[in-house]
Amino acid sequence: MKAAQSILATWEKFNDFPMETLTKIWVYNSASSKKQRALSLMKEHREQYGMSGNCFDLAIWLLDEFKKDGIQAYPIGDQLMTEDAHAAVIAVCEEGKRYYCDLGDQWITPILIDSEYEDFTNERLSGFFPGAQVQVHSANDTFQILYHRPNGKTSKQVFDPKPVGMDFFLQAAELSQNTISSKPLVECRVPYDSEIAHWEFYNWESFLSTNDGLFPDPTLVRIEDWVERIFERTGYNREILADVLKMYEKM
Repeated sequence: MKAAQSILATWEKFNDFPMETLTKIWVYNSASSKKQRALSLMKEHREQYGMSGNCFDLAIWLLDEFKKDGIQAYPIGDQLMTEDAHAAVIAVCEEGKRYYCDLGDQWITPILIDSEYEDFTNERLSGFFPGAQVQVHSANDTFQILYHRPNGKTSKQVFDPKPVGMDFFLQAAELSQNTISSKPLVECRVPYDSEIAHWEFYNWESFLSTNDGLFPDPTLVRIEDWVERIFERTGYNREILADVLKMYEKM
């Protein structure tokens, strides 16, 4: 179910890229009329401030890297042009196998979605998504991903694997960047014992999701303490972090 090394080589360039909505509100409050950043600006912000971006930013950047590396890839999405939109990427190997690549949800590695190949299984699998086992069920016009958490809870996502037109995808991205939630969000993959775990800051709480369960961090109140905690996990610029968190605090 794992991708070919050619796909992994590109994917692994993003191993230390968090998914975060902090940059979204920072750009939203800037003078720029267009809120979906150009790739060149994303790269500049990454180098200068340690920023990454939301699922659309990450998908756009990943698509560009696949293109540069000679890998066929295209965008897909769920509930595009809504407040709940989610963006991801399909990469296609030389044999024609399609792999789901989702930096927005901080997957550890891409996963095969085509059931006609011998190496496909719909059994529960570890090592693809932090803090959960996953299953893929594939049909002609959709594929479904089930997430099985250690506490017994199960959630699912359903996608159409066909390409989304890039013009429409960028329209959906622009709408997403103009849709600001009052709850800040940062997600990143972190080494934990012998696994890759998932650390999340959401709505002024933070916790680590592992194969052994969920471990909340100690409660914080002061902005400066949150700045340090998020900086330690992401390397995000402290000064901008403080400004962004104050924006969220006022919402």
